[in-house]
Amino acid sequence: MPALSRKVEQLVNGREVSDGAGVRLQRVLSQSLQRRLDPFLMLDEFRSDNPDDYIAGFPSHPHRGFETVTYMLDGRMRHRDNAGNEGLLGPGGMQWMTAGRGIVHSEIPEQQDGLMHGFQLWINLPAADKMAAPSYRDIPAADIPQWQDADGNTLKLLAGRFDGRQGAIERPVTDPLYLDIALRPGNRLWLPLPSGHHAFLYLYQGAVQAADSVMGERQLAVLDNDGDGVELLNGSAESRLLVLAARPLNEPIAQWGPFVMNTRQEIEQAMEDYSEGRF
Repeated sequence: MPALSRKVEQLVNGREVSDGAGVRLQRVLSQSLQRRLDPFLMLDEFRSDNPDDYIAGFPSHPHRGFETVTYMLDGRMRHRDNAGNEGLLGPGGMQWMTAGRGIVHSEIPEQQDGLMHGFQLWINLPAADKMAAPSYRDIPAADIPQWQDADGNTLKLLAGRFDGRQGAIERPVTDPLYLDIALRPGNRLWLPLPSGHHAFLYLYQGAVQAADSVMGERQLAVLDNDGDGVELLNGSAESRLLVLAARPLNEPIAQWGPFVMNTRQEIEQAMEDYSEGRF
């Protein structure tokens, strides 16, 4: 039986926002898509060669109830948190932080000029794990599987399992798949995706046809849930895109800024715990 491609349900254009100490970002997954793309909560792209857009970074701030995944293409970012963790995120590297019951951290660029380019993804935690102990992993580029397929496309597996390979991170409850793919000009690529998992694409360079829809640069494509995967057809120049899929939690989502819980009462408790220094 031939494979059936998922279709593009919706194309989303990001919006420019300012976060942290004035860092300019492109926010492409926000609260309006949280239910549809559960357990994914947010995706930001930061890309600028103007130091004024990023130099102040993200001074100390709290999180509770979810995980943050920071993936750097260009530039260097220093992480410090109140659990005593510290790491330097460089080109091609990834930081995976589980906020759990509460963590306070900072992310500050360690460069005065040049291109700063990367992504931050937020993934929800199930209710049973929201108050787990916080944790942090710094994963250099050399520890992230990367390979070329028979057609010369380059695939990088940040999380999950794909093509018989295991990514640097696995999460049994949400089972996230996180790929960064570079497509050669004119190439086709079939991407199998787990049945029942919510999935989306984010094209950050080039032009790609996903199933029967054409994606423009810096567009997010929400994929429907009917099919075995998605077929990509590249345009006349190299294209690069993120591919994300995960098992939905199907739990209530309550968010206030950097806290994501299941009820308003839990959010109020998080605010009180933070203000009283209990993180």
